Amino acid sequence: MPLPKTMNVIEISTPGGPEVLVPALRPVPSPGPMDVLIRVAAAGVNRPDVLQRAGHYPPPPGATDLPGLEVAGTVVARGDAVRDLALGERVCALTPGGGYAQFCLAPAAHCLPVPKDYDMVRAAGLAETAFTVWHNVFQRGGLTAGEIFLVHGGSSGIGTTAIQLAREFGARVFTTAGSPEKCRFCESLGAERAIDYRNEDWPEVLRDIVGRDGVNLILDMVGGDYIQPNLKALALEGRLIMIGFLGGSKAEIDFARMMIRRQTITGSTLRAQSDAAKAGIARELREKVWPLLDSGAVAPVIHETFDYCSAADAHSLMETSLHIGKIILTMPES
Repeated sequence: MPLPKTMNVIEISTPGGPEVLVPALRPVPSPGPMDVLIRVAAAGVNRPDVLQRAGHYPPPPGATDLPGLEVAGTVVARGDAVRDLALGERVCALTPGGGYAQFCLAPAAHCLPVPKDYDMVRAAGLAETAFTVWHNVFQRGGLTAGEIFLVHGGSSGIGTTAIQLAREFGARVFTTAGSPEKCRFCESLGAERAIDYRNEDWPEVLRDIVGRDGVNLILDMVGGDYIQPNLKALALEGRLIMIGFLGGSKAEIDFARMMIRRQTITGSTLRAQSDAAKAGIARELREKVWPLLDSGAVAPVIHETFDYCSAADAHSLMETSLHIGKIILTMPES
């Protein structure tokens, strides 16, 4: 069946609130030599989408202005240089943008197979969080078995993935979350202790459990006032990985303490990294994480799905932070 010339999309009419997400028609894109065109069945909604919608996270040069960094669907066209993916193959993919559409381009090297027994909704909740967690916790952070790991925002898509993967690779896992319900859920995923940051002093609770030696690795998406407590909570040679700044991007740091304790502060964004770097992450995910998904040892947590025309409602929910796990958009068949 020939592909249509146009497709339904959700575009950002102007920077602003969720209401600026509007349905539109766009031409169906054509894949470059190393790309595949995916007929999108479902797409993940992520914090970077919210930032882009508000005008704070522009797409990289050459990328579409449509939001959406992860999709699941079927390969319907491929570039001349693509050899590993067949037409009709079911994939989930990390994309540079464009996921809020019926068809989306992705580098073939950033596509991964849909895990065993997964539907497209579950598969759409994998790529962005898996790439982010693997790169930051394991590649940059070097988490190893027996180390103590703290992830802030444990009930988020990133947090629920980080808890499960750190558990599977033998770390002691701790987290913070914003309600008793969220804390219980995080503990059900494998956190040794989830701390309700609204009602508990998380640095004090953590210190009471692990002692003054501290934790080896912290994954933080909050920033702001969390920076100093994070550094105080870190062990000798501890590593702080920044992946967001919900609490602000600036903080005062005691560099003397950091130097004495030989601590490392680093961070990253995923979207701006090179295609080659993201392909390297994909290769490691296929080897080390996808078997855990196929076996059921690790699984995405899906909070709610929305029809793509209700993308504004999906963004509104994300901004409340009431969800646990992933929010997914489903796409109509073309």
